[in-house]
Formats: sequence, structure tokens, C-alpha cells
Amino acid sequence: MTKSDEPRILDLDREQLAALRGRALTRAVAAAEGRTMVAEVFAERAALSPHPDGRGVHNAELVAAFGADIVVLNLIERAWDGERLTLPGLGAFSSFTALAQVVGRPIGVNLEPGDVPEIRRARPEYAKRLVDMGAAMLCITANPGTGGSYDAMARVTEELRAGLGDDAALWSGKMHHAGHPERVTTARLTALVDAGADGVVMPLPGTLPGVTRELAAEAVAAVQDAGAVVMGAIGTSQEGSHANVVPQLALNAKEAGFDAHHFGDSYIPGMCDPEVMYAYSVAIRGRRHTWNRMALSGRRAR
Repeated sequence: MTKSDEPRILDLDREQLAALRGRALTRAVAAAEGRTMVAEVFAERAALSPHPDGRGVHNAELVAAFGADIVVLNLIERAWDGERLTLPGLGAFSSFTALAQVVGRPIGVNLEPGDVPEIRRARPEYAKRLVDMGAAMLCITANPGTGGSYDAMARVTEELRAGLGDDAALWSGKMHHAGHPERVTTARLTALVDAGADGVVMPLPGTLPGVTRELAAEAVAAVQDAGAVVMGAIGTSQEGSHANVVPQLALNAKEAGFDAHHFGDSYIPGMCDPEVMYAYSVAIRGRRHTWNRMALSGRRAR
């Protein structure tokens, strides 16, 4: 699905990243050849607690500063009043477009097939509202204990694709069992592509029992051959592991062919350990691209 003239996400500056959404985002990830970092954060958390007057650093800013190319908001209903998002340390936003411009990253949102609050529920009317507000990507997944199954994800992925059209970025899959234990299989993952996903999510080898390097390599190749990118997820609290765990996870993921690398939100309240994410980024794309992403501003003299 990659074309030689497609921009690589790792080459884009803050303004270009903020404007990236939909299938263009997925193509930019594919073009980067396994060097995209994705960080998931709680929408309502600021790990570096804001001052009483509202100043501070939101988790989205912190993961961006440590090298994330894409930020995904989890538990969005906790920051949503029906009209606006209120993020501690950042303020209130009426659109994800405005938030992306401040953070300098495309902003994705988690949706789920289970019995969850409405704005987080994977239904076409809620998904359309999020996309209309500028959500760059919708990640159809399941939080712990919500009972999400692969069959349910395939069903809602098909419904969302029909409701949103071809251009929306829909990345679908499980990061862990989510209260519904079932085998991760190539057939279950490719079924998500058949349902309309242009990105598939699966646990990285070493994070979920039974997900081996061999299974990952087979599944990644099959999903990519079906026309989608694959995001390998660390969603089992290992985003808070010691840094010496990183080389094994990172290089196994690179070998298996994952297009994007996801860090979950369970270490510092509502986000990963940023130093672990940094070490992983250096392992898969070196200091050059990691430091470039950390430092590059959006302003350039013309």
C-alpha cells in the first residue's frame, strides 16, 4: 500500500503532523517502514500535576516530547462535556484539530464495541462526530474487563466503515484479552481488514501469553498483504517495565514487520514511562529520528 512518493510520518514537522488524518495518516505510517511511535494517554490526566491556576503539562504533551508521532486519547468521556474537551494543563478545545495544533501531533481516539459511555462506544453516529471534530484516527479496541471480542470488533468496524466512508482511518484490534480470552490468530486479524480496517492492532510478542515471534511474523505479513498496516501494542502494563526489557520487545517487533509501535497508558497515571518509550524509539529508529521527532518545531523560515 506504500507508494514511493508518499510522505513518511517520521519526516513531517509539527504543523504537518497536526494536519495529518484519515487514510493519509495510514499511508504515512506505512511509508515509514516500521518506525512510527504511538502513545495512548488518559484524556483527563496530567501526570505532571497542573498548578492551581491550570498551568501544567498534559500527558499528551509529555509523550510527544519523548518521541511519539501519534497520540491516542483513551477514556475520552472523562474529559468531554458534550461539546468540548477539557484537558488539564492544556485547557478546553472544541475540536481535535485545535488540540492537534497545540500538541503538534495527530490525535486519535479509542472506541469500543462493549457497554461503555456513549462517546466512547463504537457506533457510526459517535464516530462521525469525532471525525468531524478532527480525530485523525479511530482505534477500535477494548479496555480491561470490558469483554471485547474479535467478532464484535469486526462487526463494529464494518458498521463504522459503512457510516464513515473510505477515507477515515480505522485501526481495529485487541491489545490484551480485555476480559474476553481468545486466541490471537491470523484469521481473526485478517477478518478485521475484510471488515474495513486499514490498520490492525495486535499485542507485541512478549506481552501476551501465546503471541510468539512466529505468530506475529505470520500475522503481520498476512494483514499487510490484505492492504492494512499493523500496530504492535504494549498494553499489559509493560509500558512501565525496566528499560532493559526494551531491546527484546523492540527488535522482535521490528523483525516481525510491525508498522507502528504502541505504548499503553498504565504506568505514571494515564500514560507510559516516557523513558521506556524513548529507549524503544532509539532501538527501532536510532537517535537521529528520535531526537528529530523530539526537537522539531513547526516553524521554518521560507
